[in-house]
Amino acid sequence: MAGGVVRKKPPGSAFPLRTTLQALWQEKHLVLFKTEYTFLVVSVLWLLEIGINVWVIQKVAYTEIDWKAYMDEVEGVINGTYDYTQLKGDTGPLVYPAGFVYIFTALYYITNSGVNIRLGQYIFAAFYLITLLLVFRIYCRTKKVPPYVFFFMCCASYRIHSIFVLRLFNDPVAMMLLFAAVNLFIDGHWSLGCCIYSLAVSVKMNVLLFAPGLLFLLLSEFGLIRTIPKLGLCAAIQLLLGLPFLLENPVGYVSRAFDLGRQFMFKWTVNWRFLPEWLFLNRYFHFLLLAAHLLGLLLFALCRWKRSGESPLELLKEPGKRKVPARKNTINHILHVQSQIVLILFTSNFIGMCFSRSLHYQFYVWYFHTLPYLLWSGGVKKMAHLLRVLILGLVELSWNTYPSTCSSSIALHVCHLIILFWLWLAPPLASAGTQAKGPIKDKCQ
Repeated sequence: MAGGVVRKKPPGSAFPLRTTLQALWQEKHLVLFKTEYTFLVVSVLWLLEIGINVWVIQKVAYTEIDWKAYMDEVEGVINGTYDYTQLKGDTGPLVYPAGFVYIFTALYYITNSGVNIRLGQYIFAAFYLITLLLVFRIYCRTKKVPPYVFFFMCCASYRIHSIFVLRLFNDPVAMMLLFAAVNLFIDGHWSLGCCIYSLAVSVKMNVLLFAPGLLFLLLSEFGLIRTIPKLGLCAAIQLLLGLPFLLENPVGYVSRAFDLGRQFMFKWTVNWRFLPEWLFLNRYFHFLLLAAHLLGLLLFALCRWKRSGESPLELLKEPGKRKVPARKNTINHILHVQSQIVLILFTSNFIGMCFSRSLHYQFYVWYFHTLPYLLWSGGVKKMAHLLRVLILGLVELSWNTYPSTCSSSIALHVCHLIILFWLWLAPPLASAGTQAKGPIKDKCQ
């Protein structure tokens, strides 16, 4: 009481938790559609995934594909062989960079020379849960996708659970590191992010599909001169990790670990089953796909990623010397910049997937967690949620059809083209660089 006037507390201020729960209950029908509830939904799903992974490991039979070959390959290194041309397993020669060797050597020792497969499955379940945390953090920060979509990203995909805990492929390890790097990029830790990105490349070369988008972002953020040291950092990590093998046989290491001309077997292809095998193996067909890949990247970089009205040569200049309007360091601007970083990286990878010479079943993890982001970032804003979910379902069905068929391969390409066209319809990015202070600057300098 002051001056005879009784000041009343705002309704519900004495019980903020109860007020919050009442509001949540009143909007319960919107929890799955409003991005404000993304954190709540993904938290519940992540806890649910712990039980799902345990159930899958205990109840579904493990299938041996590459794990034994991995163990044979790293065992050769443990026994003192550093010539990459002499390292091989049951499924063929060692074709992964040195980071793979170090990580799977650690797994070799932890799992009793690779014999304790059940323990290995639980380690990969941990990798899966870490990957989900990293992916969920990206989606929570950018607020692009309605929460109900995460049910399809988690519990609904048999193939992704299989790749992680029933097959123990190296692809999930590479993607876990990649999503860690993306989180660092959106936080403005560009140098550290480049280090983690290079580690991801050292596990499996598919991560290079993100490289064009990353290069564009680095140029946008720093200009050419300040981008060179970050590229040098990526190269230095590759050199350091591969040093023992480079000293033994440099040509053998580079030709095996980074073999861009590697030939794939037709019987395992998911995306080109409708082609005759002779065309699938034809080198001219491979060159055509490479040309389409590069053209797609160039068109998106010039027409969708670059600021409207800005010359491509402006990217080579330092940000402070460009002819661009000043940008405000507001919360909305920061969220906008983070969304653009993610979209450019995910689109760069997706274009590579669309024009890949061959996709095998474990490659699904290369872009599975990025698909909702791409679908909800397209230019047709009025497109029904049901149609987006249908595309996700068709992609999932295509990857779960074993062996692949003409129909499943065509359906996958149709879905890819729809998503690619959808991304093209999106308006050009207003600002591909960050140039904001605080959480957007490079904190590692």
